[in-house]
Parts: sequence; C-alpha cells; structure tokens
Amino acid sequence: MSALISRDFNLARLGNAGDQVRLEAGEAERSAIAALAGVLSLSRFVATVTLQKTGPTKFLLSYELEAEVVQSCVVTLEPVASQIRRSFRRELHFQGHERSAAPAASDISPDEADEVENITSLHFDLAGPAIEEFLLALDPYPRRPGVEFDPGEDAKARAESPFAALKSLKPSK
Repeated sequence: MSALISRDFNLARLGNAGDQVRLEAGEAERSAIAALAGVLSLSRFVATVTLQKTGPTKFLLSYELEAEVVQSCVVTLEPVASQIRRSFRRELHFQGHERSAAPAASDISPDEADEVENITSLHFDLAGPAIEEFLLALDPYPRRPGVEFDPGEDAKARAESPFAALKSLKPSK
C-alpha cells in the first residue's frame, strides 16, 4: 500500500503561531484508499489540518475532512454516491525517544488521558488520522434511496423454528 497518502510533518519546527497544511490525495492515492476501504471509488479526498503548539511537548491538530465516495448498495449492489464532511481533533503529547517515558502527572489530567495520543517522534504523519476518520465515517450498510430489503414470500413461509428442522431428523416410533 505504498500509494496511500502520507504527509510527514516535523512538529519540532512548529512555532507558537501554528501552521496549516492541506492534504489532497492524487489519483493513485485515492485508488489505494478506496481499495483499503473496500469502496467502488473515491473521487475526492481533502483534509485541512490546523496545527497548534499548546505546550513544550503538547500539540493540537484540528482536521476538516471532505471526501466523495461511491459504495455498493447492500441490497441491489448498484453504486451509491455520498459525501463525507467531518471535523475532528487529535491531541498529541511528545514523550521523547524512550518508549518507557511517561508524562508527568501534572502534564495530563485524568480526563484528558484517554483523549491524548502519546508519540515518541516529532515526525508525525498527518494523513494517518484523516484516513482513520474516513474509514470510520463510511456507511457500513449503504442503500440507494427508497430501496428496502424484501426476503420474498418463500423466505417468509419458511420462517420456522430452528428446532423444527431438528424434529424432522428424529426417528419416528
């Protein structure tokens, strides 16, 4: 999956004014993301990331994600086009190069502990969270408008207890 979008950003160079980065996937990158997601096509994948330094070792990344995707209808298998617009944030805490290093208790409150992602390198791939959120935003059961699943009359008539099938296997006396 070498064609997946990847944008490395050196957080050590981030000043107090912050920065903004626009990620726009090219055709090969969109094809790779579509294959990863199991969708028919991905015609647009754009993320705008606003980066802020909130402390000496803390960073806030605010994302605006826009995507246009075509999935298969779960009933008819016809194409279903949809747009994804999603805003989300990631809080990062740099722990240093040692994996065993833990942040000081005063650095992170217990409420923030689940929301903060600890990182061991100041080189961070900005595209990774955008791809994760895109995958989470996909409709797991896309349907064309007005389409309903109808099992048909035969299936409704056969809807009997699973134990009824076992009863037919029992030898008669």
